[in-house]
Amino acid sequence: MFEGKEYIYEVYKTRSFSKAAANLYISQPALSATVRKIEHRLQTPIFDRSTSPIQLTECGQRYIREIEKLMDMENDFENYLNDMEHLRVGRLSVGGSNLFASYILPPMLAEYMKKYPSIDVSLSEASTKDLEKKMFDGNLDFVMDNYAFSNSLYERHFFREEHLLLAVPAAFSSNEGLELYRLSASDIRNGRHLLEETECPPLSAFAEEPFLLLRSGNDTRERSNRLFEHAKISPRVLLKLDQQVTAYRIACYGMGISFVTDTLIRQAHDDGELWFYRLDEDLSRREIYFYRKQHRYLTRAMEEFIRMFEKPQGT
Repeated sequence: MFEGKEYIYEVYKTRSFSKAAANLYISQPALSATVRKIEHRLQTPIFDRSTSPIQLTECGQRYIREIEKLMDMENDFENYLNDMEHLRVGRLSVGGSNLFASYILPPMLAEYMKKYPSIDVSLSEASTKDLEKKMFDGNLDFVMDNYAFSNSLYERHFFREEHLLLAVPAAFSSNEGLELYRLSASDIRNGRHLLEETECPPLSAFAEEPFLLLRSGNDTRERSNRLFEHAKISPRVLLKLDQQVTAYRIACYGMGISFVTDTLIRQAHDDGELWFYRLDEDLSRREIYFYRKQHRYLTRAMEEFIRMFEKPQGT
């Protein structure tokens, strides 16, 4: 119904077919024919041609009001697209487990929000299973995790490599005789556990100690199970927990041995007397990615998040 509205509006502005035709770079007969075609479609005239300059009919006045509404909407939407392109509007939703949501994502999001203060940013903390469901349902743009989500469903963007370590209360007798293997929190922060000369003690040395394990359904628990199988020991499990941070804090109180990552140790305070031990490289090394659902529309806000924080594999 409003096809060709720009011709009608130009005639309305100039009150002249000849001036409107010149402004539109078409001939006056072509413009007149176009206007008459629109009027025929409406089954009523838009212009009263008996006056000079020409005037709008009653229907024409209403038609112009509706045209101006459409033009305002188009301008608003064009401005919105322009704002999106320059990240003056938009949304970004990111999720992570307690460790990532507490220590890793906050400084990243703070940097992002400082650069793009108009973007509406949200952070969700949940279990890996719940985070994946939210991402699959479209309620999260990204999930940061060290769990290997399905490559057929999700695209991944490399963030960092991390290593699993054994955190043993210093008071445990199993530390005796392992002086050559011991690492402090400071050693971990300085990367000593990554040196080739840093050796792994046999996990069987801790077979009689109580362990603090995570519940099934996350990568840390799966790797700890494989480490136990490889060492041919059946651990004495004191507690099963939901979060790596919780297991670490309980280990700090001397209650049991936990599996922790260098990601956590680099961020956490030294809350207790612990010794750390390197574990088998094949089972302890893993990658942290931020994942997004495949084939989902990639907004400019999401593109910029990837550009700011994705790193080359192996860094």
